[in-house]
Amino acid sequence: MAVPFVGSIVAFLVALLVGGLAIYISARVVADVDDYSHAVITALLGAIAWALTSWIPLIGLIIALVAWVWVIKWRYPGGWVDAAIIGVVAWVSALVILYVLNTVLDLGVGAFGVPGV
Repeated sequence: MAVPFVGSIVAFLVALLVGGLAIYISARVVADVDDYSHAVITALLGAIAWALTSWIPLIGLIIALVAWVWVIKWRYPGGWVDAAIIGVVAWVSALVILYVLNTVLDLGVGAFGVPGV
């Protein structure tokens, strides 16, 4: 008998690894940081920051975006501009990764820790 949550746990882990890969690629390009596990933890913390703030009426998405960029700023060298650039490059990277995984390979996965993808 299969445990009912195994599929959900696997989907979450794959999405987290994809989000971490997007942040890893971005941090490697922008901040010259070469640490995939650091990127995966950043994706997890960024997703938590997003979840804790995005529910706020009217301005929640703006606050959530600032909170997500702040997590990147906290975890990587550089200031707000570098963190925002890492965020944008991570978002684009996630789109490319998901295109390959979902369109070319037909896997149907998401990216956890990178908002809007």
